[in-house]
Amino acid sequence: MTTHDPTVFHKLYGEKKPRVNYYGKDLIDYTLMVLLTAVVIAFSYGPVRVMSVIGYVLCAFMIVAFPIRHGLELKVPLILRRPQDVLYMFIYKLQNLTPVYFFALGLLILENVVIARTPNLPHHVELMRKIAYVLFFLHFVLITGYRTVILVAHLRKKELARDVLMETPWKRVINKKTNITLEILHAYATGVLTHIVLIAPWYLVITYLKFSVIFLPVVCAINVYVHIKWVKATNEWFYRDHWLGHNSELEFIFLHGTHHDAIPCGLIGVAGNGFLEGFARGTIGFPIPFYNPVICLLVYTMEIQQDMNLHQYIPGIYPKMPKKALEIGQHSTHHYGRLEPYTIGLKLDQPSVSEEYKHAFRMYPDELMNSIKLDEELTGFVWDNPTQRATLALWDKYQQ
Repeated sequence: MTTHDPTVFHKLYGEKKPRVNYYGKDLIDYTLMVLLTAVVIAFSYGPVRVMSVIGYVLCAFMIVAFPIRHGLELKVPLILRRPQDVLYMFIYKLQNLTPVYFFALGLLILENVVIARTPNLPHHVELMRKIAYVLFFLHFVLITGYRTVILVAHLRKKELARDVLMETPWKRVINKKTNITLEILHAYATGVLTHIVLIAPWYLVITYLKFSVIFLPVVCAINVYVHIKWVKATNEWFYRDHWLGHNSELEFIFLHGTHHDAIPCGLIGVAGNGFLEGFARGTIGFPIPFYNPVICLLVYTMEIQQDMNLHQYIPGIYPKMPKKALEIGQHSTHHYGRLEPYTIGLKLDQPSVSEEYKHAFRMYPDELMNSIKLDEELTGFVWDNPTQRATLALWDKYQQ
């Protein structure tokens, strides 16, 4: 029975043009996108702060690496040929907002209004701001440190990475002559730059808004409740946003494409975002940046670290993804050449999964753990498919 309207989830005002790769002809658009990324970083962190300088260096690396990896072809950029798609992009984001987003934003605004109207109460907003900055940079250092450990592991086993990718649809770009070290460094730079931009809205919130010590316990409790509701709502929101990221050409080039430009490994994991996509989603998408910094630290750290683990689609290299995780999730299929699944891609409810394994995920809602149902309904996605079988065979061959 159909319960979701495909005309809503697959609505486009512009031209539908499915994309999964960048090409040399995208050079000018790509360069503009990276330069815009640098502008967002400067606006968020300040033009000469350490985070900004790191971001500028990574942006420069990306611009230099693009023609090396994709070739050089000059063409009138898409953003000039279809400037109206920029407006459509914002309309899509606004139409896809959930009640949870507005609730989280409203709670943050309410806290600031109460703080402003009760100046005699010991809110200690400056102390809270200092703590928030400490938590913010602690998060960045922890995740970047973990990503660097993964980088070292991939560099040590770079020939294994090459051999595995040559047995996948990535063989279109990876061969014996490919500079696999460059590909690994590119994946690392992609992850770090995406991370810097993703958490920029959080930085803006703690810089320009206020948090009260008095309200800390109750606000954190409400944030946890809101996040539980968000986890239930995430899949439908993500499907729509993700579908746009692959079927609107401008959204692919300027928002989502960088997530698929790098080799599919844990180095790229940043909650499934591209460079500017993380900033767009953090401002007009998900509610996380509006949480109290304590909850924001916990949520972002857990989600990004988990996303890095769940993007390790090269077996035999740290962090080694268990085969069981692949048997219940098909985001790997999406990174190995197929458009679908657009959802988070999980299917816990299947005969091959033991009751013990199902029990381990009992705390998560069905909307998340059986998220593939939405793909099956809207696109006719078939769970048992050749790409999934080939990926599982890679684990049998290379995972040790």
